[in-house]
Amino acid sequence: MMQVRNVCFEYPQLRALNQVSLDIRKGTITALVGPNGAGKSTLLRILAVLTRPFSGSVKINACDVFLNPREAHRNIGFLPDFFGLYDSLTVKQCLTYFALAHGLPRLQVSAAVTRASDLLQLTDRMMQEAGSLSRGLRQRLAIAQAIVHQPQFLLLDEPASGLDPEARHSLADVFLRLKKEGVTLLVSSHILSELDAYCDDMIVLRQGKIVDHQHNTLQNHAQLWLALELLTPSATARQDAINQIKLIANTGAIHETKTGVRFLFDDDAHKRQQLLRTLIAHEVPVLSFYEYQSSLQDAYLATQETP
Repeated sequence: MMQVRNVCFEYPQLRALNQVSLDIRKGTITALVGPNGAGKSTLLRILAVLTRPFSGSVKINACDVFLNPREAHRNIGFLPDFFGLYDSLTVKQCLTYFALAHGLPRLQVSAAVTRASDLLQLTDRMMQEAGSLSRGLRQRLAIAQAIVHQPQFLLLDEPASGLDPEARHSLADVFLRLKKEGVTLLVSSHILSELDAYCDDMIVLRQGKIVDHQHNTLQNHAQLWLALELLTPSATARQDAINQIKLIANTGAIHETKTGVRFLFDDDAHKRQQLLRTLIAHEVPVLSFYEYQSSLQDAYLATQETP
C-alpha cells in the first residue's frame, strides 16, 4: 500500500528523520509510537505530502506522491496534532467544503457528508457553528473532515486528544469500521493502551530512526503469556525458575521482570499444572502464578531495552 524509502529530513541543527524506510500493509491499522521529538509528526506530514523530505521517496499504490501530489491528496486523509476549523461555518458547511476541496463530485457530496457525520456522531450538530463546539466535538469534526472524501489512506496524529472516555471508545469502533471498508490507517498516539484495541502493526520511531516494526500485534498479543512472581526475586531465584520453565516449555520468549519472570507458554492446563508443581518441588519461591495479557506498551517498552 505505502512504501517509504530512505527518507531524511532536517531542521536547523537537527536531523529529524534519518534514512527512514518502511512498508505499510493495505487494509491494516498501524500504530506509530515513540517519545516526544522522535520525528513522528514530521514523518506524518511528509506522508501526507505537506512537507517534502531532503531525500528519499514515498509511494502509495506505486504512485510517487511527490511527482503526483494532487493525486496523492485525493487518496489521503490527514488529521494533524494541531488543527484549525472554520469557526464561522456550521458542521455541515465544514464537511461540505472539505468534500468539495478534495474534488468529490457534487452529486456525491451530500451522501459523503452524511456518512462522515454519522461515523463521528455529529448528526445532531450539523447546523451548529464549529466555533461553538466543545474541545471533544471539535476533534470529532476534524476527524470527519479528514475522512469525508473517503480516502484510501488515513493519517492521524493524536486523534484521541481531548476526547472523553466514551468518545475514545467510539473512535476505536470508527477505526475498525474504516478498516473493514478497506481504509489503511496510520495512527500516532501516546495512549498505547487504546492502540491495543485496534492496531495490527506497530512502528517504533526514536531519534529519527525506526528501531522496531512489529506485524500482527493483535494476533501476537492473543498468545498465552504466564507471569510468575517470586517471594524473593533474587537473580538466583529467577534463574532457577527460568531453568525449570525451559525444561517443560520449548520457548525462547522468557523475560525477567522486577518481581519474577514472564514467558510464553502452551495453552495446556495440564502442562501449566506440571510446571507449577515442578517449580514448588524445586523450592522456587513462588508467590503467584497467573495468565498475563501482553500489550503494545509491553512491546514498546521492550524496544527500549534493545541495545
